Amino acid sequence: MGALVLLACVVVYSSNALLTERFTERTRGGAEVRLALYSANLLSELQRNSIVPQLLARDPALIGALNSGDFTQSTARLLSFVDEIGAASLLLMDTDGRVVAATDRERLGENRRHQRSFVEALRSNITTFTVDDRNEGGFDFTYSRRIEDGGLGIGVVSVGVDLAKLERSWAGISDAVMVLDSTGRAILATEPRWRGRTEEEAVALLEPQSAIERALRGTPDWSALPIDAYLRGDGVMRQEVRVPFQGWRVVSFTTFQSVRERVNSILALEIMGFAILLAGLFWFLSRRSNLAARMFQRESAELRQLNNRLQREIAERQKVEKDLEVAEQTVAQTSKLAALGEMSAAVSHELNQPLAAMKTYLAGARLLISRERPDEAVVAVARIDGLIERMGAITKQLKSYARKGADSLEPVDVKEAVLSSLSMMEPQLRQRQVAISRTLPDRPVMIFGDRMRLEQVIINLLRNALDATKMTTDPRIDILLAQGNVVRLTVRDNGTGIDELDELFEPFYTTKQPGDGTGLGLAISSGIVNDFGGRLTGRNAVGGGAVFEVELPILNADTEAAE
Repeated sequence: MGALVLLACVVVYSSNALLTERFTERTRGGAEVRLALYSANLLSELQRNSIVPQLLARDPALIGALNSGDFTQSTARLLSFVDEIGAASLLLMDTDGRVVAATDRERLGENRRHQRSFVEALRSNITTFTVDDRNEGGFDFTYSRRIEDGGLGIGVVSVGVDLAKLERSWAGISDAVMVLDSTGRAILATEPRWRGRTEEEAVALLEPQSAIERALRGTPDWSALPIDAYLRGDGVMRQEVRVPFQGWRVVSFTTFQSVRERVNSILALEIMGFAILLAGLFWFLSRRSNLAARMFQRESAELRQLNNRLQREIAERQKVEKDLEVAEQTVAQTSKLAALGEMSAAVSHELNQPLAAMKTYLAGARLLISRERPDEAVVAVARIDGLIERMGAITKQLKSYARKGADSLEPVDVKEAVLSSLSMMEPQLRQRQVAISRTLPDRPVMIFGDRMRLEQVIINLLRNALDATKMTTDPRIDILLAQGNVVRLTVRDNGTGIDELDELFEPFYTTKQPGDGTGLGLAISSGIVNDFGGRLTGRNAVGGGAVFEVELPILNADTEAAE
């Protein structure tokens, strides 16, 4: 009995330390999970609203209202967006900072020209984020972006982010939470008095009569508790996580009350168990041999069952491995057939362009020979020879496209590539009587790429523009080549436009009639431009038709060194 009492004391003492550590780690883990969720929710809310100004800045109705000065429908337009977006508020301001449309009608007519959100957005060509103090306490979180028309700023659209709802949700789950900006100032907090103060100042302001203080006061100072911080003399668990947004941090304070309650309940059960064990000690000693024999028999039966189960699992695993091997062979064969079909379609599509040009040159050569003009016929034959070389190069480039390689990249003059592509497309353009407007710089425009593959992209864009203007009475194609921070090549037509912009660059997507196109031209062109480090985009023009833009990094000394 004395040995049992001594054992009970040792177990209770050890359990207190072990369970305190374990439940503390579990509480810490739960706090870390909650903190990660808070950070993810905060970042998700910020990112979800960050794209809204960019979309609103392109809204034709808002742009038209700012140009015309008629804002009668602008507020209704913003109200139609606010429920779908979930933003706190939407504001539309002219270049003088006057609020001309707002989801909160009380703000109409306000002048915000000195607000940091308006000034930074008007000076920048990207979406800006600002945190402004409110007069009634708290902060306003705003995304702003300049609205442009023809390259000129005509106004600013502002989107307010509702982060207060996160504060309300946190207050019902955690003991205390605050969000600190890069300067250490609390911009969000479950305790309203913490906002605008540093962490040290905020903790010092907490009064003993608040709910968090009562919880902290009720926590005894157990030596086994790993105290992370002290709040008005009481130990708490402090957790911090960084938000990948402008140096923000989320800090939470968790009391040890739940840890102590769970440890005490288990210790009480242990003491009760030892009391019962003491009462049944003599009975246990008398039946010990019996129980040991039964335990041995039970363990032997369990081991036999486990052995049989392992044998069945091994057989099932062998069968699954065989089925998996057959499935892998089937998938590999299917992938080979799919790749063969895509390559055949791509070769057919890319060879149609030079074949069509060769047919036109052959007809011209035949006509020149019949008219006894052999010199000009020789020129046409030379062009045919060049097209034959181009067909061979296309098949080689398609292989390179499949490998995603960029071993043959070199300095290329985009201006010369445009002129060469126009020369190749000259017979089709003359036959259709399409008006070509081209604006090219006087000096070479150099990039790092492949001349043949770049011409392939330009010819694809010209052919698409030519096909898009079939039903137009006065077909027109505008070609603009500009050089700034990047090289931008724009091809615009006055055709019917694009119906499905999201699927535009998907393989085998086409708006042409069956037999007229395979839907691979833009997919291949986009892949080529990506290999050059640029991007290919398409959109519908405001006045009708489609606009395709190719943006490529300009060639300079740094680019050559990097390549």
